[in-house]
Amino acid sequence: MALALNGGITRFRTIFRVGYYAPVVTSIVAVAIVWRFMLQPDGLVNGFLGWFGIDGPNWLEDEFWALPSLILMAVWRNIGTLMVIFLAGLQGVPREHLEAAMVDGASAFQRFWNVTLPAMRPPILFAAVITGIGFLQFFEEPYVMTSGGPLDATLSSAMYTYSQFGFGNYSYASAASYILFLAIVVLSLIQFRLLGRKD
Repeated sequence: MALALNGGITRFRTIFRVGYYAPVVTSIVAVAIVWRFMLQPDGLVNGFLGWFGIDGPNWLEDEFWALPSLILMAVWRNIGTLMVIFLAGLQGVPREHLEAAMVDGASAFQRFWNVTLPAMRPPILFAAVITGIGFLQFFEEPYVMTSGGPLDATLSSAMYTYSQFGFGNYSYASAASYILFLAIVVLSLIQFRLLGRKD
């Protein structure tokens, strides 16, 4: 989407940017309630599938489909942030490098793979770190939409910590918090190792 907005889409570019970013600034509770309504057995998603003769499942009450449904909603909600980060990174790619590659006969894919993508390493690292931290703290979506069910299929580590604290199991909640913190640190170190600046 960032590539399309940076080069391909010229008309109504601002409208597209606002449209992609609008879910980010919308209240997560409002978004979760709307998605819960859409994913009900008689909701909009199953109604749309019914036009093609497909009998959709009970998305939020099925052990197999509950977590993918929440992941899809979370990705839709946060993709605008990544699009803005990548768009800023694309606009920082030196134009003279792209022009030099074009003069040398590089195709569009070769220019993207060998010039644009290496120059995008810092924004990709930043996006990976904030996305990883955000999804390790995945809480609001399962709390509002499924309460961790069915059968703990959507129980995240952050929600487990919250529930243990609510039950009065403060030692379990504290231990889970430390483990979550360590998971965030390890994931961030791996991302810095893989995506850190290289010459």
